[in-house]
Amino acid sequence: MSQRLQMLQVARLARRTLGEAADLVVSFLQSLAAPGGGYCNRGGRQDLYYTSFALDALVAIDALPTGNEQAALTRCYLETFGDGSELDFVHRCCLARAWASQPVDAFPADRRAGLLAGVTRHRAADGGYNSRAGAARGTAYGCFLAINACADLRQPFADSGPEAEAIAACVQSLRAADGGWSNAGDQPEGSTTATAAAIATLRSLGRPLPHGASEWLLARRHPAGGFTAAPDAPIPDLLSTAVSLHALDALDVPWRDHRESMLDFIDTLWTAEGAFHGSWADDEPDAEYTFYGLVALGHCSV
Repeated sequence: MSQRLQMLQVARLARRTLGEAADLVVSFLQSLAAPGGGYCNRGGRQDLYYTSFALDALVAIDALPTGNEQAALTRCYLETFGDGSELDFVHRCCLARAWASQPVDAFPADRRAGLLAGVTRHRAADGGYNSRAGAARGTAYGCFLAINACADLRQPFADSGPEAEAIAACVQSLRAADGGWSNAGDQPEGSTTATAAAIATLRSLGRPLPHGASEWLLARRHPAGGFTAAPDAPIPDLLSTAVSLHALDALDVPWRDHRESMLDFIDTLWTAEGAFHGSWADDEPDAEYTFYGLVALGHCSV
């Protein structure tokens, strides 16, 4: 099962905790729909990156438009990007993710192949993936995005063979001195998102994790609930919390002694309009953090 489907499976469980408030989430996401068929960013402009998160959040909350005008508009919007040849690496991966929410036959095979080729052109010299084409080394984020995009395009990487070995070796080379992972090699400290991405990538490739990965993540737990983005980060944030819980559950690492503090932290980021802020310092909710809010709630609902 792809990482996207795994996260969606968990995010669907958020309804257990949300109850009737799930309707507020639906209303918030629907309010982001733009006349052009995409979904809006924080500036009120339709945006492919935020569209991919809005669509997955709607899938998770069982409210994805199908067979109506909004569904048709969304597919028309996605079609404007063709095979993604004009997009950068991150947005190519977003396009693959957005199409994955649509019916299988909605995305023509030739465009799917073109988008896949565009993603794989970002393979680095060391066999990993980097958002910058022609890079010497891959990054944890680049490898994670490529693995997921290929799965979304129904061409998942085999967990054996030289390609998988090279990606796994790239990810392993990005381990920081403190036991976490970084997006660059030879770093003294890792980051939570890079560490979670590395764990997800290695698991997708069927590779064992080095000792200490889960302990590094558990050390990022904030006393007030949630997880921080780095060892020296002063406050927790929703993205770090969602991906940490997802990684820890994937590794069967016990953390639920802290479930109530996690729920309390997530609740502090909830808004009356049915969305989530990214952190205590964040003033405006959006589709991305609302999706991660659903993922975090889903893990806490088990």
